Amino acid sequence: MNSSEPIRVMLVDDHTMVRRGLAAFLQVFDDLELAGEAANGDEAIQLCARLLPDVVLMDLAMPGMDGVTATRIIRQRFPNVQVLALTSFTEEKLIQNALQAGAIGYLLKDVSANELAQAIRAAHGGQATLSPAAAQAMVHAATQPPTPGHDLTEREREVLALMVKGMNNTEIAEKLVVSPSTIKSHVSHILRKLDVTSRTEAAALAVREHLVD
Repeated sequence: MNSSEPIRVMLVDDHTMVRRGLAAFLQVFDDLELAGEAANGDEAIQLCARLLPDVVLMDLAMPGMDGVTATRIIRQRFPNVQVLALTSFTEEKLIQNALQAGAIGYLLKDVSANELAQAIRAAHGGQATLSPAAAQAMVHAATQPPTPGHDLTEREREVLALMVKGMNNTEIAEKLVVSPSTIKSHVSHILRKLDVTSRTEAAALAVREHLVD
């Protein structure tokens, strides 16, 4: 793309007035132009296929397909299209989900025009931009201890689920068609990984942390 060509930006937001405001904002900058508008995730994907914009400004909370799902699909189908989340929400999980879905940045709607323009230029160049609230949330998430049971194998989860049902080693061995000594070994690994000392503690932790169905 020639550097003299404006960056084509697509707007995705279910509020018409927000889209109008963003469209007016784009007109202020010579190097940015409006490529198209969508009111939900489904429309965004269809429009992306037709327009192939450079950058998408993506709201996250929309009826129908939400912005996180739309971001994931757009990034999978159109890897050259960058997505900037532009939202009112600062929930840590939502920020994580948006970035994991492939958004290159996360901004709040109170961002200034110049900051937003700079974030669009950065996204077009493959550079990430995070609002201070989003950056703080990601730092917090990165410093949290891993959730209990994150390192359980699939077979250990099967054994744990049967432990929750109150089955003993012999019963679990019969159910899974393995030897009781094998189950004893699995149970030992499960207790160690969950950092508990008894089957009862393991079962209680599994229920509390939703480690098994």
